Amino acid sequence: MLMPTHKALRVTLGQHSLAKPGAVNQDFHGAMLPEGTLRMSKGIAVALADGIGSSRVSQVASAAAVRGFLDDYYATSDAWSVRRAAQRVLSATNSWLHAQTMRSDARFDKDSGYVCTFSALIFKGRDVHMLHVGDARIHRLHPNGLEQLTEDHRVHLSSAESYLGRALGAGPNVEIDYRCWEAEAGEVYLLATDGAYTHLDAAAVHDAIARCGDDFDAAARLLTEAAQARGSEDDCTVQLVRIDELPPADAAQLPMQREGLAVAPPLAPRTRFEGFTLVRELHVSSRSHVHLAVDDASGQQVVLKLPSVDLRDDPEYLDRFVLEEWVARRIDNVHVLKASTIDRTRGHLYVAMEYVDGQTLAQWMVDNPKPSLDSVRRIAEQLASGLQALHGKEMLHQDVRPENVMIDRTGTVRIIDLATTHVAGLADGAGEGRPLAITGTLQYTAPEYFAGHGGSARSDLFSMAVIVYQMLTGQLPYGLQVSRVRSPADVNRLRYVPVRHLRPDLPEWVDAVLQKALNPNPLKRQEAVSELAHDLRAPGQEFLRVRMPPLIERHPVRFWQATTALLAIVSAVLLGVLILGR
Repeated sequence: MLMPTHKALRVTLGQHSLAKPGAVNQDFHGAMLPEGTLRMSKGIAVALADGIGSSRVSQVASAAAVRGFLDDYYATSDAWSVRRAAQRVLSATNSWLHAQTMRSDARFDKDSGYVCTFSALIFKGRDVHMLHVGDARIHRLHPNGLEQLTEDHRVHLSSAESYLGRALGAGPNVEIDYRCWEAEAGEVYLLATDGAYTHLDAAAVHDAIARCGDDFDAAARLLTEAAQARGSEDDCTVQLVRIDELPPADAAQLPMQREGLAVAPPLAPRTRFEGFTLVRELHVSSRSHVHLAVDDASGQQVVLKLPSVDLRDDPEYLDRFVLEEWVARRIDNVHVLKASTIDRTRGHLYVAMEYVDGQTLAQWMVDNPKPSLDSVRRIAEQLASGLQALHGKEMLHQDVRPENVMIDRTGTVRIIDLATTHVAGLADGAGEGRPLAITGTLQYTAPEYFAGHGGSARSDLFSMAVIVYQMLTGQLPYGLQVSRVRSPADVNRLRYVPVRHLRPDLPEWVDAVLQKALNPNPLKRQEAVSELAHDLRAPGQEFLRVRMPPLIERHPVRFWQATTALLAIVSAVLLGVLILGR
């Protein structure tokens, strides 16, 4: 089956399954080759499963595993990475299969339950993702051999006796092998169950492809027939995939495209634009112009954000500009700014977001220079809720700062400005891993970015902790030290300034909680922003049993004054001894 020409990822796929004579086929296979946006956001998936021979229902298990995976994977959030989406789906499938076994007579004999192997490849962007459990195999074809990419999860008791050590449905939980590598155009992959691969070699695969050309379905059928002709007494399933074309390395991964949309010129109040009437400017910078506007159709106030004309030839900036509205539409949390619903066709590039009648957290801090701990906690808890919603979709905000937090007139906190958000699902296949670039404001950026280690959810946690510290003290926990970090040695030289130096009225445990959240090593911080919010509300014993900090940390000036006085006394005593000794 030759896939139609596609401007991005294009493959040729063939598959065939042959039951052993006089028996039900316990293998199952399938593939999904979506077009357009879905191919860009989720990729192409190919999967097969092999039921265990001792079970009368294993063909049900293998069919459920493949069908469930292909259906559910494409229903997961397109913000999730391939690894997270696929493993979540397979874990759910495993739980379902195991539950079927436990509800049947097979609960007394695991070898007769709903159990199967599973192997899959997902081609997304310029990457290949592999998921595997059991003893089916995935090979890469070379001129003179088949490179086995999977590990057989089979335990050998002797040369003649073995059993399947890992499979879907065998237990309530399952460990799933995962690998990812960069694809190359022209590569051919072979997925096969043990009834096929034990009787095939590279020469047979090359011969089948040579005889059938681009008809990979016919080639797969030839290979299953060859396996049986060579003595296979088991079901034989073969899938062949050739990568015909890959998207360019710099191809945009955004499902929401900006092609054909013009960058608008600077707009003045009372101007009509794209079905809106502009009211006034809210913010103007070298990167964007932000206006309060009224939707002429609904009468609703909205915030319109337009890219700067000076950056109209910067594709990376324009892609990030489009990203903001895309992210906002995929987060449903009261503490993250929402995108306005605009159904009409656009002619220009802009972002329409809900209008928040209130003030930024930066202004709130000016108005509240010495806030109570409880008022700071209320803000921190809402901020944590919004960040947790982003992190749950495998998104990192990356620019958490007071100017990007709004507080409305009811006291509700909202995270705004999502243009710097890193989305794992969009980074897949684009040659990106962890976000490495520093996209946020330096004073609030975690030190691991400066050291070149990349960011994580704990990096947003660090930024949130900086804000909490600043709300309480009016200062930054490391001053400007963090922005000077360039190496691990620089990270080790960072010195935290205790909160109680500036606010001695606060409990000691507050310092312990924030010092943990602001640790230069991300692995030593709280695991999630929700944990930090909880610690600020209900500190655990690790924070309540805090030792008194040494004098040099609590009162450095007094420490050096006392040290100087002590040295003066010692010097005077020594001088007196010397004089008397004469």
